[in-house]
Amino acid sequence: MNGGMKRYLSGIGMTAATLAVTTALAGATPARPTPSPTHPAPSASPEPKPDHKPDHKQDHKPDHRQGHKPDRTEPSAEPTVPTVPTEPDKPDCRKVKCVALTFDDGPGPYTGTLLDHLAKYRAHATFFVVGRNVGVHPDVVRRTVEAGHELGNHTWSHPDLTRLSPAAIRSQLARTDQAVKSAAGVVPGLVRPPYGATDGDVRRQAHRPLVLWSVDTLDWRYRDSARVARVSLKRVRPGSVILFHDIHPTTVKAVPRVLKGLSARGYRFVTVSELFGGRPPKVVHNARRLSGGPR
Repeated sequence: MNGGMKRYLSGIGMTAATLAVTTALAGATPARPTPSPTHPAPSASPEPKPDHKPDHKQDHKPDHRQGHKPDRTEPSAEPTVPTVPTEPDKPDCRKVKCVALTFDDGPGPYTGTLLDHLAKYRAHATFFVVGRNVGVHPDVVRRTVEAGHELGNHTWSHPDLTRLSPAAIRSQLARTDQAVKSAAGVVPGLVRPPYGATDGDVRRQAHRPLVLWSVDTLDWRYRDSARVARVSLKRVRPGSVILFHDIHPTTVKAVPRVLKGLSARGYRFVTVSELFGGRPPKVVHNARRLSGGPR
């Protein structure tokens, strides 16, 4: 065999060998190239999405529907908001010192300012409104109720009810009830007879508790803010019902001093009904035998 034929046959053998190696390697999994700026890693990798989506749907949602509580080492789906302890809005006046601040003859031009003062101390009060004034300030009446205060009936035109017939007494109270309901959507559950004047006819026609008072500031006579505050702070006792009139600017000006002074002594400011646990007696003067705390 000449040299040319040998070289031809050798080339054929090398080609066959190369084809055999290539065929064998074709069935193997190719190694991933090392990422580089010119050869980035493949973006369509089949592993990440199946790993995350099934875990999210199968591990969290079904467990949540079945009431499963996550392990404490796992992050909760929703952050837990810490509970901040607050004082109850309606204290138990058998255990703590309570006082009922009551305001007569409104609503008037100063009642809105009074509501602002009370809000700063989270104080609740009772407002005995005059029916004809309710129609003049219906927005104030609504605001009073929305703030959590209590409304009482103080008649339509502030007469001495003991001088009226039973029918006239009913009319005075019914007209005021209707005015309050139209303004604020509630009907007063208490009555304060003007001047504190009451008798059998008044009690029978009222059909609800009659509320008097145990501390009279005489703010209608002495238009002196300092005196009103001084009398209130001096005479108050646990369970007292204090009488004010929110139609006088001097009274409204005195209220912040009253709130500050009584708060410092541990008093809670409640409505008349709250003072009696929601069930005031037929005639109310005070709740001194019921309210807790030192006398």
